[in-house]
Amino acid sequence: MVNAEQPGASITYRIRPEVTNDDLNDLFGYTWDDHQVTNFEPILQRSLTYVCAYAGTTLIGFVNVAWDGGIHAFLLDTTVHPGWQRRGIGRELVGHAVAAIRHAGVQWLHVDYAPHLEDFYRGCGFTPTLAGLIRLR
Repeated sequence: MVNAEQPGASITYRIRPEVTNDDLNDLFGYTWDDHQVTNFEPILQRSLTYVCAYAGTTLIGFVNVAWDGGIHAFLLDTTVHPGWQRRGIGRELVGHAVAAIRHAGVQWLHVDYAPHLEDFYRGCGFTPTLAGLIRLR
């Protein structure tokens, strides 16, 4: 279970660590109102990479990078536990993800986001572009 604001806990970032469904579902449950329990194993197996943030041994942040197997990658599910937000953890997660894929032959990293997150993603180095979207469900 995720506990916010553990005094003295140092934050570490790990690329593709062993992470459990329970830990990810706990984090997403705290962070996303509409989260449904998910089996993350097939998602993580197909990811180009993913990054986890830990306070001590507790998972407090996550970001996933999916890709098309070629030159396009997609940043997904940038998540930081609400008790740990506004401390630069999300930006660090994105930065570690960018560094991890920089030499993988990827030329473009895409991200979709809600308007209230524009400043966050601009701060991570993204430039807004026009995009299209079809909601299938």
